[in-house]
Amino acid sequence: MSSPAEWYNSLPPISKGYGTICLLFTVASQLGLEPFYIALIYERVFKNLEVWRLFTNFFFLGGFSINFGIRLLMIARYGVQLEQGPFQRRTADFLWMMIFGALSLLALSAIPFLYTPLCGISLVFMLLYVWSREFPNANINIYGLVSLKAFYLPWAMLALDVIFGSRLLPDFLGIVAGHLYYFLTVLHPLAGGKNILKTPAWVHKIVARWRIGAPVPSRPAAGTAPAQPERNTGAFRGRAYRLSD
Repeated sequence: MSSPAEWYNSLPPISKGYGTICLLFTVASQLGLEPFYIALIYERVFKNLEVWRLFTNFFFLGGFSINFGIRLLMIARYGVQLEQGPFQRRTADFLWMMIFGALSLLALSAIPFLYTPLCGISLVFMLLYVWSREFPNANINIYGLVSLKAFYLPWAMLALDVIFGSRLLPDFLGIVAGHLYYFLTVLHPLAGGKNILKTPAWVHKIVARWRIGAPVPSRPAAGTAPAQPERNTGAFRGRAYRLSD
């Protein structure tokens, strides 16, 4: 891209929107917004009806720091690669994945010993985990010191956070949510089970109503042969789209 504006405009809508909102919340925190007012506090949600906390807690990745920059880059790289690769022209499915991840994290945070007031980092780690399963054989270089397959990247990032003194729980919850999504949408159907996590019709309606992302290809006309799906080159077979490293 010839300019940062063109690069930004070329990003897919869901990853771009999520990353932008996270950046705006961090800017707001630097201007005086206390994380307490956006954190997930169930007592205040139910007693004071502060329902916005169920949403806003996913948009804060911390103040400006190296860790914040790394989380934002994870959205810009792994979220974008997912949305432009396995989820290409499937904006509703990608949005549903994010919604399911958020709902899973809300449920996990309701368990006292798993409670996390700010789940933004967990949602980013969910994206990272799903990306690592879709591109398991991609080669990753961490800080120029360690090379490994993408399949192991979430665990390597979790280990680095522990070394650098960050909390382990948000990363772990993101991995759990990501594995739950991948199990229900890929592993379980491949084992002969039914896909019980299909994207709801209301998500498709939202995407169509607001014209988010590229339009879904129309069905072939009657009497014409449907296009044959490309072979899946990922680690797990059964998808109707092509994965590439």
